[in-house]
Amino acid sequence: MVSASSPSSVHNDDDDQAAVHLPPMVIDDFVPDDLRDSLHPYDGEAESIDTAGVLVEESLPEESVELGQVLTSSKFTQEADSAADTEIQTEPLAEPEPQKETPKETEAEEPTEKQAEEKLKEKAKKKPKLFNKFDKTIKAEIDAAEKLRKKGKLDEALKAFEALVQKHPQSPRSRYGKAQAEDYLAEKLRSNDLLQKAINTYREAAELPDVTSDLLRAALKRRAERQQFLGRIRGSLATLEKLVEIFPEDIDLKNDLGVAHLLLGDNKGARKVFGEVLVLEPSNGFAKVHFGFILKSENKIPESIPYLKEGLESGEPGTDDGRFYFHLGDALQRVGDESAYHWYELGHKRGHFASVWQRSLYNVAGLKAQPWWTPKETGYTDLVKTLERNWRTIRDEALAVIDQNTGSFVPEEENLREKGEWGQNTLWQQGKKAGAACQGVPKTCALLERYSEATGCKRGQIKFSVMQPGTHVWPHTGPTNCRLRMHLGLVIPKQGCRIRCTDITREWEEGKVLIFDDSFEHEVWQDADSYRLIFIVDVWHPELTAHQRQTLSPI
Repeated sequence: MVSASSPSSVHNDDDDQAAVHLPPMVIDDFVPDDLRDSLHPYDGEAESIDTAGVLVEESLPEESVELGQVLTSSKFTQEADSAADTEIQTEPLAEPEPQKETPKETEAEEPTEKQAEEKLKEKAKKKPKLFNKFDKTIKAEIDAAEKLRKKGKLDEALKAFEALVQKHPQSPRSRYGKAQAEDYLAEKLRSNDLLQKAINTYREAAELPDVTSDLLRAALKRRAERQQFLGRIRGSLATLEKLVEIFPEDIDLKNDLGVAHLLLGDNKGARKVFGEVLVLEPSNGFAKVHFGFILKSENKIPESIPYLKEGLESGEPGTDDGRFYFHLGDALQRVGDESAYHWYELGHKRGHFASVWQRSLYNVAGLKAQPWWTPKETGYTDLVKTLERNWRTIRDEALAVIDQNTGSFVPEEENLREKGEWGQNTLWQQGKKAGAACQGVPKTCALLERYSEATGCKRGQIKFSVMQPGTHVWPHTGPTNCRLRMHLGLVIPKQGCRIRCTDITREWEEGKVLIFDDSFEHEVWQDADSYRLIFIVDVWHPELTAHQRQTLSPI
C-alpha cells in the first residue's frame, strides 16, 4: 500500500545500511497540518515499519510527479470514482498457519496475477448502490451536477451540489457529490482548508438517515484516505475502525485498517488485524506480505519467509512492492537459502531494483552505478587527501571519546549483525550536526567543515565506527543511490578485517580511504584479535546537480 503521510525517518547506518526503515515521499507544497499527528510520526517508533512512500525511483526534482497524479492513482480514489461512474451509468491472535508449500517449491516463482484479476472482475460485477429511494427521484439533477465534475468544471459542480444539499438536506447522494467536488477542487487548488471541508462532508453524508450501505462505505473509506493524506493518521485510524465495526466481514477494510496501524507505528495492532484477516481468508496475499513484514521486523526470520513468499506469489494488488522482495530476500539470506537471489532477480525484473546487486529503493535515475570508486572518479580528491593527511589527528580524537569501559560507542541497532559488537559515534546526520558530538572531536569537525559534499549530504552520515573481534554483518544494501561512502582506516588489525561489495572483497588500511557505493550489496567480517576503528564519510553522488542536492528529501 502506497501513501504519503509522514516525515522522513532517521537512519542509523554504521559501516553499512539496510533499508529496513524507508522514508515516504515528501510533497512539499501540500503539507500535513494536524499537529497532534505530526508529533507522532509512525517512523519515529523504534520498531515501526514504514509502509508509505515511493519505492523504486525517486523522480528528479525538476521531473516530480504532479500532485493530481499522486492523488488520483490511489486505490481509494479509483474505488470512489468507480462507484460514482457505475451509478450514473446504470441507475492478539495466534499466528495463522501459512499455506503449506510442496517440496518442489525451492526456488522463487513468478508472482501470478490470475487470481487477483478474477477477484477484481468478481467485484466489478457487483454494482454499488449509492442512491436510496428518495435520491432516485432526483437522479437527473444529481447526474447533471456529477457530469460537471467529470468534465473538470469543479467550481460549477460544487455550486450545483451545494444547491442540491440546500434543497434536499437529507439526500446522502447529493452530499456525497458535494464532498467529491470539494475533494477534487482541493486537489486542483492545493488547499488543505478545502480538503478538510471535504473530509467533514464525507462524514456528514455517511451519517444521514437512509444512507445506503455502499455509499456509507465509499464515503467513509474516502474520508479515511484524505485524512491520511493530510497526515491525520489517528483520525484515519478511527474512521477505518468505524468502518470495520460496520462491515466486520469486509477483508479490504480490515487490510486498510492494518496499514493504518503500521502508519501510526503500532505494529502490534497491525499484526492483530492482519492475523484476523488470515483467519477469515487464509489465502489473502495482501495480509500475508504485511504479516510477514511485521514478523521480519520482530526478527522472526524463518517464520516471516512463507508469509512474504506466498503473499508475493499471489500477485494481489498491493503485494508487488519492492520492500517485500527486499525483505524476503534478506530473510532467505539470513537462513542460508540461496533462492534469495531468485527473488532479488524477480524484484529487478519487476522494476523495483536497479540490479540483483544494487537494491536501494530511493533512487535518482541515470546516476553512474558501480560498487567501488577511486578518488579521481568521485571528483572529491581534495577531501580524500585531507582525510588521509590528517588520519592520525582524526584517530587520536576518536580514541579519546571511546567509552573506556566498553571500548565502543553507541551500539548499532538496525539488526544488521549476525553476531559480535559494533558501535558508532555520529557527527553529522542528514546534512546536520548531531548535537554536541563535535565538541569531543573539534579538529576532526573543523577539517570537514569546508566540504559541503559531505557535511551537506542529506542522504548520509559522518561518523566513527568501531567493530570488535568476532563480528559479522549480514549482506545488505543502503537505501539510496544518491551517495557514496568513504571509509578511512584508523585502527586496523594486520589481518582478519574485510569488506565485500558485490563480488569484490577488500581490506582497510590505516590512513587510506576506501570508497564504495553502499546501494550495492555489501558484507563485513571482523575476524581479527583486536578492534577495528574507521571513520565513515558519506558524500553526494558526484553526478547529482546542485538543485537535486538542495531539493532531495533527507534519508
